[in-house]
Amino acid sequence: MKSSCLKSLWVAGLLATLAACSEKPVEVQAPAEAKVDGDTVQILAKESAAFIKVEAASADNGGNLRLPGRLVWNEDRTVRVMPSVAGRVLRIHVQAGQRVSAGQPLLTLSSPDFGQADAEWRKAQADADLALRTEARNKELLEGGALARKDWEQSAADLARARAELARAESRLKALGGSRGNQEYTLTSPLTGIVVERNVNPGQELRPDQPPPAPLFVVTDPLSLWLQADARETDLAVLRPGMTVQVEAPPLPGVFPATVEQVADFVDPVTRTVRLRARLDNPQRQLKGEMFVTAVIPTPAGGKPVVPVKAVFLLGEKRYLFVETGPATYRRQEVVTGPERDGKVVVQAGVQPGERIVVKGNLLFTRLFPAVPK
Repeated sequence: MKSSCLKSLWVAGLLATLAACSEKPVEVQAPAEAKVDGDTVQILAKESAAFIKVEAASADNGGNLRLPGRLVWNEDRTVRVMPSVAGRVLRIHVQAGQRVSAGQPLLTLSSPDFGQADAEWRKAQADADLALRTEARNKELLEGGALARKDWEQSAADLARARAELARAESRLKALGGSRGNQEYTLTSPLTGIVVERNVNPGQELRPDQPPPAPLFVVTDPLSLWLQADARETDLAVLRPGMTVQVEAPPLPGVFPATVEQVADFVDPVTRTVRLRARLDNPQRQLKGEMFVTAVIPTPAGGKPVVPVKAVFLLGEKRYLFVETGPATYRRQEVVTGPERDGKVVVQAGVQPGERIVVKGNLLFTRLFPAVPK
């Protein structure tokens, strides 16, 4: 009896469970956050609308274009000295930071290769002197009738060959660039300036076929430097050779004028920037090579609308922003942008001055418009 009651209760519980599982759950619809129609969106949730901030696009009244850059040595006044012959360093005549004149010795090598070249030149010089005397004597004998003409012609040919060999030996010594004297090869400075780098030690073995990782010496004139800055493609309209830019160096007060000498003819395929080069004078030697600076370029008023940089976003290969068209209603608008300066960007096409632009809350719109417009 007791067993039958327990069995009945178990069956009743199972049937109740199955009945509960067969019922469909009640679906609770969340309130819509926004209504999207093409490129237009209407924000319905007050909580979302609170994160959106708009401001009117102002007219371009000019300003300053700021480009990051760095200072490098003026390559027109810089030489990097490398060994031309093999040898062992005997003496180093200068130190880093020392001023040198053109032709002043930098180091002396013990170089058998240079000794051989010097010996070849001396032999060629002696052979040329002997051939000259022989040709002069044979010419006198020819004029006196004591020598056949073919013998004089042979001596003239010997003189021409000796002079050619002397010229070859002199050219080789000149290409090596050292001063003659036994096996000691003296490397000299090609120009007047400051030794800003010295990368050689006494006793070091040097071989031209195995060049050192850095030049032996770098000699430059630090009174003139180059500025290298990277500009965006959209900045090209305001850049031209000959214009004056102001250079700001954070560690130093004031600004330093520079003259643009070159705007590159190609765009870097990786960074999509254009290299700008300017020359600036450094009479007090306050500016240093490899110093990071900012190039400030004044730009004229253009009348085009200007919006904050953060208002513009990239979808695919095009740029967009959102324009307020009504209460809590916004339109996604494709734009063409120009130069950026002082945290703002010039809009060449797409909006007009006075239109209200979304400057905060773009992340919400990006979520509502996941697709790239066609």
